[in-house]
Amino acid sequence: MTDFKAQRAHFRRLHEAGCFVIPNPWDVGTARYLQHLGFQAVATTSSGFAFSRGLPDSSAAVPRELVLAHFAEIAASVDIPVNADFQSGYGADTNELAESVRLCVGTGISGFSIEDATGDSKKPLFELDEAVDRIAAARHAIDESGVDVLLTARAECFLVGHPDPLNEAIRRLQAYSEAGADVLFAPGPGDRKIIQELVDAVSPKPLNAIMSAYSGLTVDDLAELGVRRISVGSSLSRVAWTGFINAAKLIAEQGSFEGFEGLTPYTELNEFFTKENS
Repeated sequence: MTDFKAQRAHFRRLHEAGCFVIPNPWDVGTARYLQHLGFQAVATTSSGFAFSRGLPDSSAAVPRELVLAHFAEIAASVDIPVNADFQSGYGADTNELAESVRLCVGTGISGFSIEDATGDSKKPLFELDEAVDRIAAARHAIDESGVDVLLTARAECFLVGHPDPLNEAIRRLQAYSEAGADVLFAPGPGDRKIIQELVDAVSPKPLNAIMSAYSGLTVDDLAELGVRRISVGSSLSRVAWTGFINAAKLIAEQGSFEGFEGLTPYTELNEFFTKENS
């Protein structure tokens, strides 16, 4: 039986010092392989999961029940902590959000993130007061549950095209920290200077940085900047999609199977999952 309590304690310790990578699987197989590679924790990816179900990355398209079942499946499949990408919290108001958080905590995850994006192109971010109230409601729901789950608050300023994304992200992250967030996260920037400013702004609380594209930065570089946690979002799933799309196009458009060159052997994968299930 999975020891979720021990996983959660380990997850909290990971955030106390140093820097670690928390890659993002999108199903049980990828989660288990990342554990096999020695990663100390994994995080779900809302987009990677949505794409695997033939859906767009939207809480309107991916219902709460489906997401919660996915969290529970991933958490039960590995022996390392799982952080859940819970979009904006699946709640139109703080009461509904708190109920969603209680259900999320019950899936066995060790942490989860809530973003401040509304999904509305005309008003892409919740007003700051409302966004803070939502983080505070999530914090209260966790505390009431008695389960030691880490709360990550995300400021989506860089992703929604805010005119002053850095200063607005700092303003929001500092407010979310005061409201009870354990970890702060402003996805988007891959620039050293911006990442350093974000780290300094939320210190001593840990900052999650995301590497969703190749910027030249390494894990060591980010560690030197003071980043505590590094995720990759949908990038690993898009690596898989890229290989699939390129190979399929070669067959469809050129009648060529060149896209199969250099594939991981069937026997290697089959032997890995045979051992995993023995």
